[in-house]
Amino acid sequence: MCVLLMLNLARLRKMKAKKTYSTRQAAAKMRVSFRTLNRWLADGKIKASRAIHMPDGHTLWLWSTTDIAKGRKVKAAQSPGPKPKAGRR
Repeated sequence: MCVLLMLNLARLRKMKAKKTYSTRQAAAKMRVSFRTLNRWLADGKIKASRAIHMPDGHTLWLWSTTDIAKGRKVKAAQSPGPKPKAGRR
């Protein structure tokens, strides 16, 4: 019984030790803009570890360090394209 308790406590500590980042923080670590990261999410190019659906319809994405590493790979695979021209107003 005591061994099971010790194992569960160790597992709980590991779960708490995993650092998660907000979308803004993850975008900064990937060195892309917040809008780019949201676009990648919408296009299905990348997925966050955890999604928390808020009552107001928004989704709070939580990013782990492995998600950020995957995002850096997605960024490296991108080929630079032409910049969109600003429309006339």
